[in-house]
Amino acid sequence: MRTLFALLCLLSSPVAAQDRAGEFDYYVLSLSWSANWCALEGDERGSPQCDPSADFGWILHGLWPQYERGYPANCATSERPPSRSDTGAMADIMGTSGLAWHQWRKHGVCSGLSSDDYFALSREAYGRITRPEVFRQLTRDVTLPATLIEEAFMRDNPSLQADQITITCKSDHIQEARICMTRDLQLRRCGDDVIRDCAMTDAVFNAMR
Repeated sequence: MRTLFALLCLLSSPVAAQDRAGEFDYYVLSLSWSANWCALEGDERGSPQCDPSADFGWILHGLWPQYERGYPANCATSERPPSRSDTGAMADIMGTSGLAWHQWRKHGVCSGLSSDDYFALSREAYGRITRPEVFRQLTRDVTLPATLIEEAFMRDNPSLQADQITITCKSDHIQEARICMTRDLQLRRCGDDVIRDCAMTDAVFNAMR
């Protein structure tokens, strides 16, 4: 009897709606400081992004479709997946082709775009933001307030406002700079769930190798 009751409750419960490709409100452009990612994860994985000959600073982690609260992921799409050459062509700004593939499968499929158009839009968004060169000049690892990262981005991007960018931390390191953009890549205010600035005053920031 209990089993029958549980089944009836399940059948009467609303089914969660599947995220639909192309149905979202804005984008989050996520930029990751390569040296920090390598120190936390990449070196252990033997990622080519962390090879001493690599010259990565702020890489494109992804361009994420976003709702005003929450975000879609793994949407069903009729678009063909990117080829190896397609993802390989993104490695110059994303570090590896594997990251490009992962970003397409989780986020790109929700954009409503073809993989070619999604990667082209991601590259355009990345190019619209000036990545502060001051961090490339570090000769040693330092600790600093996370607010300094945000201030540097706003200094080098005069139209960028404090409520349009958030800095995240992970394992006591600066992790990412996340910048909010409209669907046509204009700067806009981030949703309340995205504005979660790291409050650390002594976050680790690794110098480039």
